[in-house]
Amino acid sequence: MTTLSLQKISSPLGRSFSISRGSKLSAETIVVTLEQDGKRGRGECVPYGRYGESVASVAAEIEALQVKIKSGLDRVALQEEMSPGAARCAVDCAFWDLEAKLSGQPVWQLAGLPEPQPLQTAVTIVLDSAEEMARAAKMTDGRLLKLKLGGREDMSRVEAVHAARPDARLILDANEALDGGVFPDIVMRSAKLGVVLIEQPFPAGDDALLMRRPPEVAICADESAHTSRDVQDLARRYDVVNVKLDKTGGLTEGLAMVREAKAAGMGVMVGCMVAGSISMAPAVLLGGLADAVDLDGPLWLAKDVPHGLKYLDGHVYPPKPELWG
Repeated sequence: MTTLSLQKISSPLGRSFSISRGSKLSAETIVVTLEQDGKRGRGECVPYGRYGESVASVAAEIEALQVKIKSGLDRVALQEEMSPGAARCAVDCAFWDLEAKLSGQPVWQLAGLPEPQPLQTAVTIVLDSAEEMARAAKMTDGRLLKLKLGGREDMSRVEAVHAARPDARLILDANEALDGGVFPDIVMRSAKLGVVLIEQPFPAGDDALLMRRPPEVAICADESAHTSRDVQDLARRYDVVNVKLDKTGGLTEGLAMVREAKAAGMGVMVGCMVAGSISMAPAVLLGGLADAVDLDGPLWLAKDVPHGLKYLDGHVYPPKPELWG
């Protein structure tokens, strides 16, 4: 028999994480633990208000599964039992971890993924003044930087960071807050400043503006992208899709979404919310199929979990079995 338990966790951040929608000083997550035959599997999720989720609502969704899991609900049946989102993500990833512990095979083998290797990850420079973002870029390891934008001074921010770190490739992410009227100019100017990708420039639902997008820089879907069912429509508007397990509902659907995107000729980024290493570990394995990853979430925590992921020189290393998978 499999049993389920959960823990609500509030993890203080080492510094404020600011984007166009606001700032936060802690990461609010839920860790699910599944136990069977003395083995334990864990999964973590980030309830996200942008998608109508809260810690309370997601915890209630998960707790409602306890009887069904005791009665034999498995990971395959879970995909129909729960809708995509944070709650299913935590349970799905806990099932994968439990399967690995029970079988003695790592998740990457069970899922048919490449053997994990260190991955270059984007490292986020949060929204601030141009001067502060340039200073942060100088202090940041790695050569793939993700700049949070959202305001009239955006190009000054990009120019300042490029001047501070001319060696770095840049991703711009305004979290749906760019102005459609100036977007073509931003794209053309950005292409000369080391920018290789722009994420979700306009609100989800308004991305028809991208049907005639400028070609100089690839455009990536984030808030518009949730599951594999979205991919065919996204492929008409975007060049790349950002796969986040908290939105897909876990690694199972994340795998399907990556494969659907590649079949549609799209590039793939595997991204994350701000959370600890239990949340990040499944995405690190999935990142072996991606063209780029943005998996720096644990770097923002004041303290990560034991056996947390290793980060060095802008790379994230595969999880140890003691952590996950």
